[in-house]
Amino acid sequence: MGQAARQFDYGNGDGQAPRVVELRDRGLGRVQDRGTSALAVSIFADRSYLRAEMEEDAVAAGLRIAQTADLGNLLGADPGPALGDLVLVDCPVIDGAELAALARLDLRAAKSGSQLVVSTSIGSLDDVFGCLDQSEAQILVTPSRADRVIALGRTLARAGNRVRELSEEDRLALLRLTEQVGQIAQKLEALSSGSGAPAAGQGSAFRFDAPNDDVRLDDGTDRLVRAARPPLPDPRLVRKIIRQRQLRARFFEGDLFADPAWDMLLDLTAARAEHVRVSVTSLCIASGVPPTTALRWIGQMTDAGLLQRVDDETDRRRAFITLTEKAADAMARYFAELGTSAATLV
Repeated sequence: MGQAARQFDYGNGDGQAPRVVELRDRGLGRVQDRGTSALAVSIFADRSYLRAEMEEDAVAAGLRIAQTADLGNLLGADPGPALGDLVLVDCPVIDGAELAALARLDLRAAKSGSQLVVSTSIGSLDDVFGCLDQSEAQILVTPSRADRVIALGRTLARAGNRVRELSEEDRLALLRLTEQVGQIAQKLEALSSGSGAPAAGQGSAFRFDAPNDDVRLDDGTDRLVRAARPPLPDPRLVRKIIRQRQLRARFFEGDLFADPAWDMLLDLTAARAEHVRVSVTSLCIASGVPPTTALRWIGQMTDAGLLQRVDDETDRRRAFITLTEKAADAMARYFAELGTSAATLV
C-alpha cells in the first residue's frame, strides 16, 4: 500500500453520507475510523500476509482495527490493550505456551464480552477446542477467505443481539441460510483462484417434545407416568446405516445428501452404545462436511440441547462431545418406533 492512505466508503443505509475509513501502512497497520459506532477488532496472526488480508476484510465489513500483532503478543503476562468487540486469532500449529495463552484469552474474552474467532488446522483442532470453553468462540479449520468473511458476518449479527432474540426454529433457518451463502462464496472463490452445506428445510430439525403416547395412566395410582426409555439400538446396526449413507457419495455428488446433524447424531448414538468417547475432530469427520461447517452445526446442536461438551479428566486441553440425555432418549425412541427391519432402510 505504501505510505499513501487508501480510502474506503461505506453507506449506512439510511441516506446519510457514507463514513470514510483510512488504512495506512504502518508496519503491522492501523485503521482509524472517523465514526464512533464501528466495532473494534484485534487481530493476532504470525503470517503477515494473512494479517493484511484479515485487516482488509474487517475494514470492508465496517469494523475498526484496534490492534494487529503476532501470536507472541498473547504470551506475556501483561494483558495489553483492550481486546475490543471482536478478536481474530490464527494459530494453525500451536504449542503448550500458546495453548495456555489461548485459554487465558478465552477467559478474558468471556469476561469482557468480546467475541472470539480462532482459525486452526485439523491437527490442532482438539487442543484448540479444549482451550475454548468460556467465550463461545467460533472455530474455523483451515478456512478460506470466504469462511472468514462469513464468520465476520455472524459476529456482526451476534453483536446486535439479534440472533439471541430469534426462536430456535429461526436460528436453524439462519444457520442453513448462512451455510448456503458460504457454499456459494466458496465456489465463487474457487472459480477466481467444495464444501457441503446443510440442506434447506422447513421447521426445526431439533424438536424433542415427548410424544403423547409415551405418557399413560398408572393403573394403581391413576397418576400420569412416562413409559421407560427403550434401550439404544445395537451399535452394529447404526454403523451399518452410517456405511449405507456414506456409500451414496460413490455414485452421487456428496453435497446432494449433506445432512451433518443426522450423521453426527448417528455416530454419537453408536459411540454411546459402544461406550466410546468421541473427540471433536472425529465428530467433524463423521459429519461428512468440512470441519468449519461441522463446528457451526456442533455449536447450534449444543445450543439446542442435543450435544454437550465433556472435558477430559486427565488432559485439560482435550474435550469430547456426547449426546445429552434428552437426545439419547429421542434417538432410542426413534429406533424403537422404526423397528430393526425398517431402520436398515434409513
